[in-house]
Amino acid sequence: MFYIRLMHSVSHSDKTVCRYKHFKESFIAGTLMFCLPSPVFRPLLLRVAIQHLEFQQRNVKMKREIGLIGGVAFISGTMIGSGIFMSPQFVLAYAGSPGSSLLIWALSGVVAMFAALSYTELGTLLPESGGEFIYILRIYGSFPAFFAAITFIWIVKPFSAAAMAISIAQYATAPFYSGCDPPQLMVKCVAAVAILIVAIVNVLNVRLAVRIQVIFLVAKVLTLTLIVIGGIVAVTQSSNVVVQNFHVENTFKGTQYSFSTIGMAFYQGLWSYSGWYNLNYVIEELKRPQVNLPRAVIIAISLVTGLYLLVNVSYLTVMTPKELISSNAVAVTWGNKVLGSWGWIMSIAAALSAFGSLNGTFFSGGRVCFVAAREGHMPDILSMAHVHRLTPSPALIFTTIVSLLVLIPGDFQSIVNFFSFTAWFFYAITLSGLLYLKIKKPELPRPYRVPIILPILVIIAAVFLVLAPIIDNPQIEYLYVTLFIFSGVIIYVPFIHYKLCPSFLTKMTIFLQLFLEVAPAEKNL
Repeated sequence: MFYIRLMHSVSHSDKTVCRYKHFKESFIAGTLMFCLPSPVFRPLLLRVAIQHLEFQQRNVKMKREIGLIGGVAFISGTMIGSGIFMSPQFVLAYAGSPGSSLLIWALSGVVAMFAALSYTELGTLLPESGGEFIYILRIYGSFPAFFAAITFIWIVKPFSAAAMAISIAQYATAPFYSGCDPPQLMVKCVAAVAILIVAIVNVLNVRLAVRIQVIFLVAKVLTLTLIVIGGIVAVTQSSNVVVQNFHVENTFKGTQYSFSTIGMAFYQGLWSYSGWYNLNYVIEELKRPQVNLPRAVIIAISLVTGLYLLVNVSYLTVMTPKELISSNAVAVTWGNKVLGSWGWIMSIAAALSAFGSLNGTFFSGGRVCFVAAREGHMPDILSMAHVHRLTPSPALIFTTIVSLLVLIPGDFQSIVNFFSFTAWFFYAITLSGLLYLKIKKPELPRPYRVPIILPILVIIAAVFLVLAPIIDNPQIEYLYVTLFIFSGVIIYVPFIHYKLCPSFLTKMTIFLQLFLEVAPAEKNL
């Protein structure tokens, strides 16, 4: 892009910047006449050129605003969201028995911990934001990294945000439709509003987004603690439900053993743990990443795993498996049984919990798009940050638009299944890159190391999660998702490999720079 590159080169030469004051009106204004020929736009374009040079001299960078507490909040606050309030019925339905469902929840926590610790080594070895995209780019090169970029930007992050927004809407509208399901149109509208609110918060201020994440984490922990206490009370009362669900003969009665059902159960369980990777997407904004990244991972995932197991036990002390599976909102059903007329509180608490998770997902999802654009795999405008707020506002706006589009046709269960299918495919590729670095590049400085067996176990789990449902119960939707991902080669060859840049894209970038007040951002290493 001629204009951006011209401004970039000018801004990094002090001598040229001095001369710029003398010829800015003649040279730059004359150059910009080719962009938009109408005289009406010429003063406007001259102003944006001058502003752009001023922005460049400020060395726009993302600030390191996330400390240890913020890091724990972004991991556990994203994990504790819609999943624990909506996935238990699906996990139990696929697992077939209370005992096997609890086993799925425990193993999902172990897989999430092993995967997060493996990502921690990658994050301290390659301390750049972007998660899977940047790791695949540095280890395997541009071509496979591009497929990771379009997968996470177009599928994984938007689908994840849409699923969380749907759960927010379902819980927020549940008290108004007692005894029946809320209309889908109402659910979709409320979900869209939730996405827009979170997008505005993240565009406006990074520190505000971090504070919201911490506050909502406290609220989530208190909510889950309330559910755990309710379960303890039910156990002490020795109700018929407790005896039925936790009797030795009934604990594993009805367990499903097919690859498809086990894989789908893990999909739903691991969906509730999604967020274990969050800090790797924003590591350039994390204070002392070599120290805070491993600490935040261990604290957050240990906390979440313990709470999830206790909450599921609490659900099973109050509801029979049939009641739990048939419930559209498990926490609301639990609240109605335990809290009586105050059961609506659980609807509000679950909606707020999912809102905090949505905030964390948006915070990290926008950074994937931002970093991909910074590395030349997305349009240049998406690699820019607001010159005053220092937020990647173009990337966040783009993520918002895609999430709203995904929201239109989707439902919660299908969104989770396809999200997990695509995500774990690239998790496996990323962790295979860690194995490659451990074997071929052992001399690289590593502030944090994990035993090689951990990424191997996670890769095995990821391969199973990707292949088991396809082999045991193939669906055409998996083929559609795969074709969509690999169709990206049509874009990669001309625009990434040969670096073709249509003229209209240059004009659009100039206009959006002025409109959004953004400038190219440098790496914060």
